[in-house]
Amino acid sequence: MRTIRAAAAGAVVMSLALAVTACGGGSSTDGSGSDDSPKELTYWASNQGASIEIDKKVLRPELDKFEKETGIKVKLEVVPWSDLLNRILTATTSGQGPDVLNIGNTWSASLQATGGLLPWDDANFAKIGGRDRFVESALGSTGTQGKAPAAVPLYSMAYALYYNKQLLADAGISRPPATWDQLAADGKKIQAKGKQVLGAEGANVSENVHHVFTFAKQHGADFFTTEGKPDFTSDGAVSAVKQYVDLMAKDKAIPQGNAEYGQNQSVSDFAKGKTAFLLWQSASANLKSQGMDEDQYGIAPVPVRSGTPGAGTQVNSMVAGINLAVFKNTDNLVGATKFVKFMTSDEEQKILNKAYSSIPPVASAQADPAFNTPANAVLKDTLAKSAAALPQVPDESQFETAVGTAVKELFADAAAGRAVTTESVKARLEKAQQQMPTK
Repeated sequence: MRTIRAAAAGAVVMSLALAVTACGGGSSTDGSGSDDSPKELTYWASNQGASIEIDKKVLRPELDKFEKETGIKVKLEVVPWSDLLNRILTATTSGQGPDVLNIGNTWSASLQATGGLLPWDDANFAKIGGRDRFVESALGSTGTQGKAPAAVPLYSMAYALYYNKQLLADAGISRPPATWDQLAADGKKIQAKGKQVLGAEGANVSENVHHVFTFAKQHGADFFTTEGKPDFTSDGAVSAVKQYVDLMAKDKAIPQGNAEYGQNQSVSDFAKGKTAFLLWQSASANLKSQGMDEDQYGIAPVPVRSGTPGAGTQVNSMVAGINLAVFKNTDNLVGATKFVKFMTSDEEQKILNKAYSSIPPVASAQADPAFNTPANAVLKDTLAKSAAALPQVPDESQFETAVGTAVKELFADAAAGRAVTTESVKARLEKAQQQMPTK
């Protein structure tokens, strides 16, 4: 997942809290779906590669394969992350949307609450081979616990620390940092050699949330109570946000210019050798597409406060990934189900996840030797041992918008030389909590 347009997305989400409208690519108005247009599907794919054109090159041959097998033509649109959530929510209220679409897995519960997505109950899972084909960690980010999932896992990812081997060697650093204190200390050595330390996307709302969620876990905190109520201003949450922003404001590890980054610029900087470290989800394919050879960089777990990654306060990633959803009132219900089955088949899971350097959420595909690379070993170990799912609550997308924007504003303060204090962080988070819907 990447950026969300904060104001527009937040406004639409709040309207959905008041009224739910069935939606989809077809003419049905009762939300039950139909098969009025059995020969065509519209598919909104998320921008997974370094560019939309790269995604089209990856997906188009597979969609043509599906058409050859089924006779169903798939109209593809790759939607940038900066537009995707807003486009989905607008489709939910207007009734003008695709039949099948990718969603960020963290949005599952929020979009489930609209009532616009097909629920994946046992009967629907049976049509695509059964629920037990998918690994449990991926199913944990498909909707509210106790309800039929709102979507099916498509790509699984985790954050890792990518490091430039040559830049570390030039600075006399023998191994990547395991803790944030070590990263800050290494950063001074790297800066002494005239290089930037850590890339970030300070204007990317979703990236901000992903990182501060992880920092909050490391501080033993969360952004919601066990009852699902917003809790943005606890001591742990405030400390987590401040620690992340302080990577720019205090440690000077994140360059000030990164406060305006929001569209993969930090990945490009790393690929060009400008930056020593990068925090990113499954970045190998993205880096390769930008000309960086695999032997130029290494992959390590995201640092923790002390010790090594693990459960509890040693969480070092959110459970990242993309889910595949079907609008309830699609006018090709049978075709949409066939498409989900095709995209989650072992063969397609191997092809697509190789292309995007992600991990198949289908267990049998994940066991393929192609996913036993050193890079994937770090990602799989993180997903198995030290990743946590973002809160699967109906207000999750509003949380991403509100808190992600607060962090964006704090990065802007840091870039402008304004002090980032505990008080200023708490004030931003209080404002963000006030923007959340009241029940």
